[in-house]
Amino acid sequence: MIESIFHININCTNFDRSLEFYKLLGFKVIRDLNEVSSATLSRGLRIPDCRGRAVLMILGDNPRSTRVDLIEWKNPKTEGQAYPHLWHAGMCRIALRTRTLVKDYEDLKAKGIEFWTEPLMVKLKDGKEEGFVCCTDPDGTVIELIQV
Repeated sequence: MIESIFHININCTNFDRSLEFYKLLGFKVIRDLNEVSSATLSRGLRIPDCRGRAVLMILGDNPRSTRVDLIEWKNPKTEGQAYPHLWHAGMCRIALRTRTLVKDYEDLKAKGIEFWTEPLMVKLKDGKEEGFVCCTDPDGTVIELIQV
């Protein structure tokens, strides 16, 4: 079933400033997503007509390490402020890696988890399949199951 956290999504209001900050902490870019935008992404994340600038970053050299997904939303524009204190409920989104996305989705749905959509799968050039599906925890924190 679920085996690890894949990435922590961090929304920012100034991409270049935030990128430099995380680099200072020792993160390195392992995948520059440039401008991200698609109907599938909009549907799966429930962000209307979304478009943003994003990178995946990692600490160290272990490819299985948890990643940071740093993104500045251009449409709709990133808004709001970070939580005012550390005891505020919720975060943006936590992605959990699985090798059996569709099976896990079906098992969890049968246990009463309400997902936003069915798993959204993409066939890769090498014949493999990647995909994701989102739901929320009881406090409204978005949880993404991802197969990569």
